Amino acid sequence: MKYHIDTIPVWDSMKLNGECFLCALARKTELGEAERYLGASVMEPDTRIQVNELGFCRKHHAMLYGMSNRLGHALMLESHTAVTRDKIKKAAESLKHSAAEYAKTPLARLSKNGQRHLESIQKTADELAKLSESCVMCNSISENMSRYLKTFFHLYKNDSEFRDRFASSLGVCLPHMADLIKQAAGELSPKELDTFVQTLTSMEEKNMDRIQEDISWFIKKFDYRFQNEPWKNSRDAVPRTVNKLRGWCVGPEPNPEEN
Repeated sequence: MKYHIDTIPVWDSMKLNGECFLCALARKTELGEAERYLGASVMEPDTRIQVNELGFCRKHHAMLYGMSNRLGHALMLESHTAVTRDKIKKAAESLKHSAAEYAKTPLARLSKNGQRHLESIQKTADELAKLSESCVMCNSISENMSRYLKTFFHLYKNDSEFRDRFASSLGVCLPHMADLIKQAAGELSPKELDTFVQTLTSMEEKNMDRIQEDISWFIKKFDYRFQNEPWKNSRDAVPRTVNKLRGWCVGPEPNPEEN
């Protein structure tokens, strides 16, 4: 099968033989996006408009802060802060008005007018919360991963080598297992879906058994009765177990070249 710009990253991640090829792909995408936002795109009008509107979540602010480009980060922050400040000012006016009206309303907690003002306060509070939750990087990564999921099923349906490689892999993490099943329903025929679900669930059961054995043996190694026994494959059982259950978040980078 011919490779193209979307199939190569999926194939490359599969060939890593890690605990979850989709985690490796997502992390590589995330690092690429971080570099992009701190690179030349800092000065691109379209990028700045998106950043000004959405900003970055806590996780990605921390990531950008640690990437040794404080000027690029500051440039993004300056314009985003200006836009956010105007939104907060508008929200503050609404809050002050609603709170004042609520305070003046007789039997405010029981009256319809009082409830209306209280609902307005709660609505504005929700809008403020959204200002701190939106993230242009999260959105971009999600869009890229949606495209890669489609590419995965394109390869799964049309490339027997890829299909066999997937079936013999270490499986995927629990969050990405759910993503694959959701995507499969719209990508595969009923018979293909049945085969895929049988393959995926068998893989996950087998590999969860493996992970369980590794973490249990890791614990046993702290018992003096097992101190002279070999570690087997359990030395990194803690990060591998965490990453299997929640998606990559601890331990070595899932892409070796990023270490």
